[in-house]
Amino acid sequence: MKSSVPPSNPESIYAFNALDIHGKNFALKKYRGKVMLIVNTASACGFTPQLKGLQALHQELGESGLVVLGFPCNQFGAQDPGSDGEIEVFCQVNYGVSFPMMAKVDVSGDTASPLFRWLCQQAPGLLGSRSIKWNFTKFLVDAQGHAIRRYASTDEPSQIKKDILTLLG
Repeated sequence: MKSSVPPSNPESIYAFNALDIHGKNFALKKYRGKVMLIVNTASACGFTPQLKGLQALHQELGESGLVVLGFPCNQFGAQDPGSDGEIEVFCQVNYGVSFPMMAKVDVSGDTASPLFRWLCQQAPGLLGSRSIKWNFTKFLVDAQGHAIRRYASTDEPSQIKKDILTLLG
């Protein structure tokens, strides 16, 4: 299982675990007190260059308390068909990604990971949509573990910086 959730509806993201890109269990409570930007990524998408902007946010604001987490997904246009290892190398070589990358997950539909189902419930999209429509949908989570806002694929990481800075105080 790529992520898990307790049986009741959790109040914060800290109740979730995921697998990191190396297949090891990863408890999101590790980032308690941090602001998180969670993104479903893809290696062969028109939005893939956003990895550069996500890395810039990670480098600039990481020491201030921001954590960027990438979750590769192959659900939209089969734009991330590689193995987790291939995805990791691609992201590092082409975009210098050093923020944590997780194992590939589904983010929409019946097979969506519990984490992404929770994120979609907590931070609905345009017109209250509960599903993710494409790669590079972004979720901003405050330092208390609450998903407070969703951003569309077309929202560049630099456009989110102001909201991140507000949460970082």
